[in-house]
Amino acid sequence: MRNSSLFDQAQAFLNHYYSESKELGLENRLELVQAEIERTGTYRLTTKELAFGGKLAWRNSNRCLGRLFWKTLKVRDRRSLTTVEEVFADAMEHLEFATQGGKIRSTLSVYATKEEGNCQFRILNKQLIRFAGYSLPNGELLGDPDSIEFTKYCQSLGWKGKGTNFDLLPLLIQRKEEPVQWFTIPEDKVLRVNLTHPDYPWFQELELQWYAVPVISDMRLEIGGISFPCAPFNGWYMLTEIAARNLGDVGRYNRLPVIAKKLKLNTRQVKSLWKDKALLVLQEAVLHSFQAQGVVLVDHHTASDQFLEFCKQEESKGRKVQADWAWIVPPAASSTLGVFHQEWDNQVLSPNFYYQPAAWVEVEKESKATSRVGLCPFSV
Repeated sequence: MRNSSLFDQAQAFLNHYYSESKELGLENRLELVQAEIERTGTYRLTTKELAFGGKLAWRNSNRCLGRLFWKTLKVRDRRSLTTVEEVFADAMEHLEFATQGGKIRSTLSVYATKEEGNCQFRILNKQLIRFAGYSLPNGELLGDPDSIEFTKYCQSLGWKGKGTNFDLLPLLIQRKEEPVQWFTIPEDKVLRVNLTHPDYPWFQELELQWYAVPVISDMRLEIGGISFPCAPFNGWYMLTEIAARNLGDVGRYNRLPVIAKKLKLNTRQVKSLWKDKALLVLQEAVLHSFQAQGVVLVDHHTASDQFLEFCKQEESKGRKVQADWAWIVPPAASSTLGVFHQEWDNQVLSPNFYYQPAAWVEVEKESKATSRVGLCPFSV
């Protein structure tokens, strides 16, 4: 697909779209697209095509366990926006719409790309909501270690955090090759879940929390040969994403040793299984807290069953599921889950979401190179 011409890619997508949507007019649409490509070098997807393509990109996402609900994705066509201020305001609307007071809605917002003029946008953050990370002078880490370098970049732009474990990072947006602009995310747009445990009152003293909606904002959406580098999207969290990874990973918040200490577990030997016991308690706390606050969260056992149902539905339609086993199998109780015992091909289909180089890293490199021009070599 990568070596095909743009029209070949457009044709493949449109054949797919008209076949599944049962709409008429494929031949006429192909003629219009071919003429547009010959005239301008590109073509513009209709809003209906964009919506279908977004849903199909989710259905084709090899690393996503939650694909059973791909048809429910709400696709927001925001290609008409022309300024970073408009994009920020709309991103906040996306967040509010997707959060829905805890009844999370899967949502995709698509902003203009370079093929559509001078309004190409990039959101530099990994997610719309993410917590800052700080490396303290005494060598200790505060906040999310995964965010330390990005936090430094935000600070270089003039942003200042409160210096807590859960500071909201600003949202960084860039229009084409213009300077990056940052925006403070209003607290009332972010649904936070404070973590407690039903059996351990001391858990609340750990002052742990997480946000309700994971809006991925740094991936590229590709539909019919057209790439959208700014297309934030969200589903809802799976339990292990928060407990086993975000709060439990050694390279993230690393809270298992603290919990183990509270549980008075033997942490001197790994064979005591203190990590397993502490992780179970952390998972219980996350699940209990989200449920108590009425925020959608799926546990890994239910998610596994849902994915296998998705596979059945796809097979009944004559479609073969593509999946990356290492990402599909959750990082806790893995062998007890149905997905653990399955195998899939891992071919990447189009439309799809793709990783792209971190825009803020490239911008930072360019900024440093520019700042050296004309300066005294003794002061660099």
